[in-house]
Amino acid sequence: MTQVQPDEPATNPAPAPAVGSGARIVALDCYDVRFPTSLEHDGSDAMNPDPDYSAAYAVLRTDAGDVGGVGGVTGAGGLEGHALCFTIGRGNDVVVAAIKALREHVVGTPVSDIIGDLGGFSARMIGDSQLRWLGPEKGVMHMAIGAVVNAAWDLAAKVEGKPLWRFLADMTPEQIVELVDFRYLEDAITRDEALAILRAAEEGKAGRIAELERAGFPAYTTTPGWIGYSDEKLAELSRQAVADGFRQIKLKVGANVDDDMRRLRLTRDVVGPDIRIAVDANQRWGVEQSKTAIAALTPWNPYWVEEPTSPDEIVGLAEIKKAIEPVKVAVGEHVANRVIFKQILQAGAADVLTIDACRVAGVNENLAILLLAAKFGVPVCPHAGGVGLCEMVQHLAMFDFAGVAGTTDGRVLEYVDHLHEHFTDPVRVVAGRYLAPTAPGFSTTFRSETLRGYEFPNGSVWQQLGGESAP
Repeated sequence: MTQVQPDEPATNPAPAPAVGSGARIVALDCYDVRFPTSLEHDGSDAMNPDPDYSAAYAVLRTDAGDVGGVGGVTGAGGLEGHALCFTIGRGNDVVVAAIKALREHVVGTPVSDIIGDLGGFSARMIGDSQLRWLGPEKGVMHMAIGAVVNAAWDLAAKVEGKPLWRFLADMTPEQIVELVDFRYLEDAITRDEALAILRAAEEGKAGRIAELERAGFPAYTTTPGWIGYSDEKLAELSRQAVADGFRQIKLKVGANVDDDMRRLRLTRDVVGPDIRIAVDANQRWGVEQSKTAIAALTPWNPYWVEEPTSPDEIVGLAEIKKAIEPVKVAVGEHVANRVIFKQILQAGAADVLTIDACRVAGVNENLAILLLAAKFGVPVCPHAGGVGLCEMVQHLAMFDFAGVAGTTDGRVLEYVDHLHEHFTDPVRVVAGRYLAPTAPGFSTTFRSETLRGYEFPNGSVWQQLGGESAP
């Protein structure tokens, strides 16, 4: 298992670029980028056996001019904001089209109007009444909004010359709450309660920032556990994960209980009793089936079961959680918005929230979810099983530690060993821990050669494959 450790110059802090008051967004470009991961069964699970990890890649281009091209700050034309929406192949073009539908909200807008009011920018995007009808606040349109909002955050952090996690951590509690839309949430958390959480986290924040910069954030790995891997590959990668310093690994389950039992037994024999093994059913089971299947796995001490059933099945998740204790229930990567997260917490339906950087409407909505989780005392262990997700959610997890939850107890950040080489600022994972990013932005900039090779269907790699995604 390769743990990514790029050359140091790529991660050195860069000075904040000077952006004139008249700078504007001149384009919102979007690319359909796909990687043929289905060929090796990378990313395979019980519900998604043949994923081609893909990105609807959004670029906010400005007329701010070339500001030095350091640390991934600029593209060929000047200061840019980059982000992506993760998908698994077919349908990536649908998200690309949805992102393009948002151009009228950003093109021609002064850069200062966006980065000076990221809360208002997010609200305006979500509040387009005709586009909102397609959700509301869920589904493809909401995910597309998340990509553009995240690109704006990448742009703002680059202007500040800070990695996103530090940009957030340096904000005051009052600035953070202005970023959050509390509509639909105030029966669970009010603005004043959120302020109290953030103000309480101010104590010791400087020390936690220093700890992140010194030691990073604890990780777990899903790399060994894809359901399409052979038993031999599962055993080899599990053994390597422990040698690499990971204290938790995750296995995909749900296709066949007998296979799940065999694979979990094998993994437990390989890693021993002290390594936590989480399992992930990727929504494969119904409520009663979940109880039966998890009971069959309990002799090998699974730590949590992720998405045992539909993420919208709030009552059922609560029932499963009660039935399978002490095995934990984790859910979140497919939860559509902050309102459903709120109800999951109110119902006591999850022990762990696995937020995703690309499922909800960007950083702003994820800040709301982090605050909800802190109010209910539920740890957040972000989902990162996809291209670019490790790069993005590391910033959210590190801000949660520095400025919201104030602890890493019960918190680990998912790591998968796929496709990091395509980013100008890839994750750095050493001894089972994410090292804190230092380059400005959201770590979301693709290398130019990646676009040339993997843009679908005309990139060079796809041309060699006949221009077709997985059948």
